[in-house]
Amino acid sequence: MTHKNTHLRTIRSFVRRAGRMTKAQQQAIDTLWQDYGIDVQDNQQLDLDNIFSRQATKHLEIGFGRGEALLSMAQHFPEHDYLGIDIHLPGIGHVLNEVGKQNITNIRVIEADAVEILTHHLADQSLDTVYLFFPDPWHKKRHHKRRLVQPPFIHLLAQRIKPNGLLHLATDWEEYAQQMLSVLEASNDFINLTGKGQFSPRPSSRPETKYEKRGQRLGHQVWDLLYQRKN
Repeated sequence: MTHKNTHLRTIRSFVRRAGRMTKAQQQAIDTLWQDYGIDVQDNQQLDLDNIFSRQATKHLEIGFGRGEALLSMAQHFPEHDYLGIDIHLPGIGHVLNEVGKQNITNIRVIEADAVEILTHHLADQSLDTVYLFFPDPWHKKRHHKRRLVQPPFIHLLAQRIKPNGLLHLATDWEEYAQQMLSVLEASNDFINLTGKGQFSPRPSSRPETKYEKRGQRLGHQVWDLLYQRKN
């Protein structure tokens, strides 16, 4: 899939890592992709109701990793639909393997750059919620420009989220949390549901991942940010 360059995507916020694909993950991709994976064509706008074969609340998780949060939310809210975008095949394989084992029908996955999918393939006001949990903090100062949470990206999300829809971010990197808060507080598109300039307590709707629990054992704090799209 190729697209013309945009200002938003001149700097990559991720690095593709090959990773080790297990036999179960590869088998899941081989057998379940046709039902739960989405192959996106150039200039194609995705019809999410058609993809999920129903009208329901639509949630997007960007960079779902091993899919712990995505799988948990889909299981707990079967009446909602969950779209996950990630670039790492082992994680996608893991999600599809769990989808098959647990007969989860309300998940679809895309293997692609989330910014390109949001920019070229998702319609305005097509999402009820967007989740961005523990994105790469690019902790070295010279790499901060690679961070995903920047004003142009937040404006793009605002276009794709429905009025009164939600944007939920979380990070365990304090300096990045402060940047996220600064960017979102400066946005004219979102309202902080916890109060101006405030982080949110972890909503019960956000599952704790193994990565997060390990960090807590090491004394790491987690910062949640919960914003609502303005009308």
